[in-house]
Amino acid sequence: MLTKVIIIAKNTFVETIRQPIYAVILSLAIFLFVLSPSISMYTLDEDIKMLRELGLSTLFLAGLFIAIFSASSAVTEEIDSKTITTVLSKPIGRPTFIIGKFFGVMAAVGLAHYILTIAYLMIVRHGVLESASDTHDWTVILAASVVISLAILLSAFFNYSYDWSFNSSAIITIALLSTIAIVFLFFIDRDWKYNPHDNHFEMFDINASILLLMAISILVSLAVLFSTRCNVVLTLTICVGFFMLGLISDFIFSKFIGSDSIIIAGFVAKAWRILVPNLQAFWISDAIYEGSTVPASYIGTTALYAVGYTTGILSLAIALFQRRQVG
Repeated sequence: MLTKVIIIAKNTFVETIRQPIYAVILSLAIFLFVLSPSISMYTLDEDIKMLRELGLSTLFLAGLFIAIFSASSAVTEEIDSKTITTVLSKPIGRPTFIIGKFFGVMAAVGLAHYILTIAYLMIVRHGVLESASDTHDWTVILAASVVISLAILLSAFFNYSYDWSFNSSAIITIALLSTIAIVFLFFIDRDWKYNPHDNHFEMFDINASILLLMAISILVSLAVLFSTRCNVVLTLTICVGFFMLGLISDFIFSKFIGSDSIIIAGFVAKAWRILVPNLQAFWISDAIYEGSTVPASYIGTTALYAVGYTTGILSLAIALFQRRQVG
């Protein structure tokens, strides 16, 4: 079974990163990162904090939409085009199919999240021009420009010479080159000197990105769940609804829990609080303005929370898909 899951996941990953919508969302998110320093420069003394919040918001939303469209193309389109009958006619069970699709989509979303996290770290390293005397961090600008330019040239070469997919080649190349670039920026400061102690990279940003990836894994499982029964538009609508509700669920439902005057409302609130994932637990924007750190114990607790919810949602997806007519 493990071999079959790996094969399905690998094929899903390759098909997903070849999708034009994947590259479009990724490019749009990078463009928003580039605009972030200009947008956040008008917040007086909160410039860098606003930059971080804008960056994390872009990271979260990009993961949401990539998850939805990737899961829809991986599951819904196969059902609609009847190609799934060919897959299920082989010795591949429906649970294997769903699990493989989830891990394939999750790998593609994780790759995009990795690239965007590096872009986010570069933007935070560059910072905001708070006064007229501030200058651009040309080390970051040059490193990012080299990564994008070289990725486009290499992808065009591979596409022309070997007929490789331009989208997938560009994404893989950007991931590799951006890794080299961020390591270079870790050691070299804005004055082109070896100075790893003044690189403006903080563990807080990496922890925040890890927490968001956990939340995105829940959204990927939700997208796979609803893709087994709904079309792309309906999946998008429901997942966005869960996303919005998950960010405010703790605030809304906590008002009714423990209320003696509204027993039924309190029971319903408890039920909804269990059913709706609390995405606010993964969003640590308050810590940005409070200047607090994220302890390892909190990351471990939220990881268990994400694994539990993801497992439960995937189990429901398998149960619903067992009775889905695909022939």
